[in-house]
Amino acid sequence: MRIAVDAMGGDRAPMEIVKGAVQAANKFKTAEIILVGNEKEIGELLRNYSPRPNNIFIRHAAQVVGMDEPGVAALRKKGNSSITKSVELVASGEAEALVSAGNTGATVAASTMYLKMLKGVKRPCIAATIPTRHGRCVVVDVGANLKCKPIHLLQYAVMSSVYTKYLLGVKEPRIGLLNIGQEDSKGNDLVKQVYNLLNSSPLDFVGNSEGLDIFEGKFDIVVCEGFVGNVLIKFAEGLAENLVAAIEIEASKGLRTRLGLKLLRPALRRLWNRMDYSEYGGVPLLGVDGICIISHGRSDAKAIQNAIREALEFGKHHVNSHITSELEACGLPQGAVVEYSVAKEVN
Repeated sequence: MRIAVDAMGGDRAPMEIVKGAVQAANKFKTAEIILVGNEKEIGELLRNYSPRPNNIFIRHAAQVVGMDEPGVAALRKKGNSSITKSVELVASGEAEALVSAGNTGATVAASTMYLKMLKGVKRPCIAATIPTRHGRCVVVDVGANLKCKPIHLLQYAVMSSVYTKYLLGVKEPRIGLLNIGQEDSKGNDLVKQVYNLLNSSPLDFVGNSEGLDIFEGKFDIVVCEGFVGNVLIKFAEGLAENLVAAIEIEASKGLRTRLGLKLLRPALRRLWNRMDYSEYGGVPLLGVDGICIISHGRSDAKAIQNAIREALEFGKHHVNSHITSELEACGLPQGAVVEYSVAKEVN
């Protein structure tokens, strides 16, 4: 499987991206990894690895989309960016998947423009996995689309259900709808309409999910619109990091607590590994006709290696084919006009 990796995207690019790609190339021998970006910089970094893996290649891209640039506008100004070139490799068939820790808005927009949607999908979504008390929960959407219609959230539920089945091994994913209360009368008009759609679908819809329900493990999937999901996932990440830091600070204030911290450290390390984004590697952009894994902007080599692993697993399990089949089985509109408009986002 050929995977295009945006070597210039992310806070630690290109050094950590190249390092992670090399680690992945050594570990996953059947993968062909194409590093996309400044050929000279990438080449110099690869000289640090001897012998250089024979399954890693370079494709030159002269421009870089900054992390703080407006995604769509930057794509139009920078047609030769590493993000655009990575997506183009997938669109042309030269690669089957892409991995980027770069500008998320640009990655979503480029993937939507060049890869198009799977048959019947109206809008793409980003599905992020977070740890819970008893396992994991997929939250979707966490930022691909900020304004949604009921049909979009229903499709998010279908697509994330397929992803959860085949990549997380949950046979019958329990689906919840993020709301301000568990009662079906709660929420705004959008949430109430989505509730009715999910309730009448063949999916295993359990009901409304309050924020606290996510971490208790009551649901395998929680559906929401991108604005809410993005705030939720970043809050959860910040809370986890600060909780671990607070424990260490408080435990270091006395001899007895320092000794206790030493005893607890293995357990804390296991806990942190469950919450660490680098363990997951990246999150999939579901709905596009290709494999797109979006990594955290702070990704290090470990995260990139795991993101490449995620792309390989996504392809191995033919997730996109299953999404198309599941949409048909649910009787959702096929061949619908794609509603995601890049031009509208710019305006």
